[in-house]
Amino acid sequence: QVQLVESGGGLVQAGGSLRLNCAASGSIFNINAMGWYRQAPGKQRELVAAITSGGSTNYADSVKGRFTISRDNAKNTVTLQMNSLKPGDTAVYYCNARIRTTTDWKTSDYWGQGTQVTVSS
Repeated sequence: QVQLVESGGGLVQAGGSLRLNCAASGSIFNINAMGWYRQAPGKQRELVAAITSGGSTNYADSVKGRFTISRDNAKNTVTLQMNSLKPGDTAVYYCNARIRTTTDWKTSDYWGQGTQVTVSS
C-alpha cells in the first residue's frame, strides 16, 4: 500500500503565498516523477508542476515565475511554493507520484486526497 498525504492548502488573498507539502509512504521501492495537479470547478484536472527524481522541473505556463516545485528524495516528499497567487489559482490541488512498489514491483501513478486552495480578490 502507498499513501500520499497533502497539507498546506487554505484561504489567501491575491498576491499572497501558500506552501503545499506532500509525503509519500508505504511499500515504496522508488519514486520517479512527482508533481502537483489542480482542478477548478467545472474544469479538467491540469498539470501545475512536475519534478523528476533527478530534479528536472516542468511548469504550466500560467504558473511559471510564481510557483516553485522541489522534492526531498530521502524523505519522499514534494513541495509546491506558490507566490503571487491569483484568484485564477483557486482549485483543489492534488499531489501525484509515479511509484514502483515493493509489493508487486509495478510502477503506477498514485494520488493524494486533494487540498483546497482559495485565493480571494
